[in-house]
Amino acid sequence: MTSSLAMASSTVATSAAESIAQKFTFGTIDYIVFVFMLLTSAGIGVYFGFFSKSKNTTDEYLMGSKKMKTLPIAISLVASQLSGIAIMSVPAENYSFGFAYIYMVFSIILVVPILNYIIVPVFYKNNISNCYEYLQKRFDRRTRRVVTASFVCNACLMLPVYIFVPALAFSQVTGINIHLINAVVCSICMFYTMLGGIKAVVWTDVIQAGIMITSVVLVGVLGTLKVGGLSKVLENAAEGGRLDFFYGLDPRIRTSVLSLFTGGICMWTGHIGLNQSCVQRIVSLPSMENARRALVITSFGVFFIMGFTSFTGIIMFARYAGCDPILAGVVEKADKMMPFFVQDIMGHLKGMPGVFISCVFSAALSTMSANLNSLAGVVYFDYIKPFIHHTDAKANAIMKIFVVVMGTYCIIAGIMVQRFKSILQTIITITSINTGAVVGVFLLGMLVPRVKAKVVFVSLALSILTMLWIIINAQMRFKSGVIRYDPLPTTLDRCEEYNFYELIQKGNSSIPTVSSPTEAPLVTTAFESNRPFSIYEISFYWYKLIGGFIVWATAIPLSYIWKPNEDDKYDPKLYSPFINRLLDLGPKEMENFPLKMENGNTKISIEAKS
Repeated sequence: MTSSLAMASSTVATSAAESIAQKFTFGTIDYIVFVFMLLTSAGIGVYFGFFSKSKNTTDEYLMGSKKMKTLPIAISLVASQLSGIAIMSVPAENYSFGFAYIYMVFSIILVVPILNYIIVPVFYKNNISNCYEYLQKRFDRRTRRVVTASFVCNACLMLPVYIFVPALAFSQVTGINIHLINAVVCSICMFYTMLGGIKAVVWTDVIQAGIMITSVVLVGVLGTLKVGGLSKVLENAAEGGRLDFFYGLDPRIRTSVLSLFTGGICMWTGHIGLNQSCVQRIVSLPSMENARRALVITSFGVFFIMGFTSFTGIIMFARYAGCDPILAGVVEKADKMMPFFVQDIMGHLKGMPGVFISCVFSAALSTMSANLNSLAGVVYFDYIKPFIHHTDAKANAIMKIFVVVMGTYCIIAGIMVQRFKSILQTIITITSINTGAVVGVFLLGMLVPRVKAKVVFVSLALSILTMLWIIINAQMRFKSGVIRYDPLPTTLDRCEEYNFYELIQKGNSSIPTVSSPTEAPLVTTAFESNRPFSIYEISFYWYKLIGGFIVWATAIPLSYIWKPNEDDKYDPKLYSPFINRLLDLGPKEMENFPLKMENGNTKISIEAKS
């Protein structure tokens, strides 16, 4: 009896979704807008690949000969942070778990000074084009290889997700097979990335960023008007608990203010300042002042668009307060809410759904193309160049082939991504394996002169292995039901205010009720826990900070056990400017000096520049 009721419920929910899909259609003009965006991206690749008067060198392909302009680079950096995940999954996160995610957006404010005054000056002083070069100069080749390998593995895990999310949105509003869409768009992305290099990546980002800003603002404004104004949005959100914030210290709470803010600092620092896909663009600018201005502009752009995107989730909740399409079975999961919402508020405007879908694809393409370009460079220079006779022509050919191979891999791997339950949570968890450790190692190198290669290698390995162990155990607890992140409650008691009232009534008429258990189970939820504390049950938003903390907590004590060797040299260029000032060392007057102890006394021998 129960199975027949469940089957009936499933059938009705399916027919509900089909009815909604028929109501919200993707018209001819929408297809024209979408195809125009793809053709424009491909056209830029063709231009820089065949018609632009530039040299066929690796410096040109990867860095635009260090002649890029500040504003396009800043816009490109913004676009690369606003992947399809941000456009689709961040509103879903705020819809399901409240507006606390805005504190992760706020953290970008503190990240810019870290980048501009600690990290970027070191890269420019050492003429760094690949950020992992710094690790070899500061420590050794072994440390560079470990961090590079983590970047490559991370990219291989993330690239299929970046492009799958917009394919999910397109499939939601058109009904076209999701893997077919994935294949077409991946092919176009690898086409223009392969042909045009960094210049094609940056200029397609500029076009795509314009589409993203237009779409995000339109969705937010039209959604607010549809609800009845900003005051009504805030009223509905407050009633639904979406404006409640947790300021406590329990690390098991999924979205606490402290975990989001501190985790955001680690995330933005790692993603913008210490990820090769972004560093490659930052150092393609002709001077450090250009880079600093670009990063300030980037922070404003990220703050504005990510803040707007986060608030869109609140607008979305206010629109469906009392009539949740997910609870009704009309929408499968929160990650698919955004296309439904856009069709609801903008479906009657010809071409606007096409603009939104173009926005989501633009965000994904900008992130994917940047990662493909930088990944090709890292793999070539770290893993291929040492074993072949290098020429620029041969290097460019190999990197282009690699772009095609990775694009093909993304198409195939989309099959696995389809099974993820929460895409944003999956993304943050995957990147947390190494992001905190990488941020910790770079900052150690730039801020703590006494820490040397052996210490860093042990600390780095310990951090990555520990985070991997914590994450695997956490996923096992998710699977067993010990951790259960159910969203904030929603209802269907106000559906008369919406056009699909009768549909939802039918969709819920046969759903069986489940009696409440007599005793509350021991479980860690998104908002509380009645279990004994376990590090395996902490929120995934803490992972990056913990990874960085392990590196520092291990390296500092070990640096007093494994003391610097007598022949270790201090090179002022490898440290942040204010560290040199603290040590009262002028980098223009001094080249290096040994850091060593003799008979309990510090021996400092200075070699002056000639």
